Amino acid sequence: MVSLNQLAIVVGILLSYSVNYLLTGTGPANWRWMFASAAIPSICFLIALFFISESPRWLVQKGRDREAERFLGQLVGSEAAGTEMEAIRDAIAEESGNLLDPAFRKPLVVAILIALFSQFTGINTIIYYGSLVFLEHVPHQTATTALWANVVIGAINFIATILGMSLIDRAGRKPLLMSAFAGMALSLIAVSAAIHIQASAIVVLIFVLTYVACFAVGVGTGTWVVMAEICPTRIRGRAMSVATIFMWCGTLLVTLTFLSLVNALTAPGAFLVYAAVSIAAFLFVWRLVPETKGRTLEEIDRWWRD
Repeated sequence: MVSLNQLAIVVGILLSYSVNYLLTGTGPANWRWMFASAAIPSICFLIALFFISESPRWLVQKGRDREAERFLGQLVGSEAAGTEMEAIRDAIAEESGNLLDPAFRKPLVVAILIALFSQFTGINTIIYYGSLVFLEHVPHQTATTALWANVVIGAINFIATILGMSLIDRAGRKPLLMSAFAGMALSLIAVSAAIHIQASAIVVLIFVLTYVACFAVGVGTGTWVVMAEICPTRIRGRAMSVATIFMWCGTLLVTLTFLSLVNALTAPGAFLVYAAVSIAAFLFVWRLVPETKGRTLEEIDRWWRD
């Protein structure tokens, strides 16, 4: 269920790439139509918000138990609603820990570092600047072919995310993350070499696709799941919020520095930097991240205390 968040993100990316590609033939002002098209889902989202109920958990926190139980009844039935209400009250009662307490510091730091590593490996340089990379650093490309490459990247990202969701409970979180970071490092080295020797567009695209696929299978899905599982129940909601803030700050930092990094080190050099970060992320997960597959939240809490 947690990994559905990542699936929603990659579906949005794929749809936006596809719309951009379809709008390339609208003339010199096509970029205006690309930006304007985003207003349509934004307006739909705004309208839909008027029909979305508050979560039962928030309603209970505010003392609005009757509304919470009525909404739960619509979701799970009136009989199960009472049980769900008790579970919500118990969970809220347990959320009393201080985020800065030494007992919670390690899992919070691990959650933050996983979030940062997921971005510092450079995935959003491809998501945001993929067409620019193909246009400026791969021979014989046009804006149309560069945008088409983006659509292919988005499709692979979507397919690999579904694969990751099916594997995460079978393979485990830690093996999937380690495999993904290792695959990303090798793919980034290959991308760097292919751009350096001016390889054909299809060769560059293949290595970019393996990089994106590795991310989507392991890091894209695994990061959200591990962040949600490794923190004790008492701080889980707040800790995941903090880790998510760091994740988007990491996205912002990578986005703002990529073009400067390319200017300073060239595109092959920039991708080698991200490859080095991927290797560091592999070592971090190997040494410091616990496996949470098949373990209760209480068992993970005890593991941290031990």
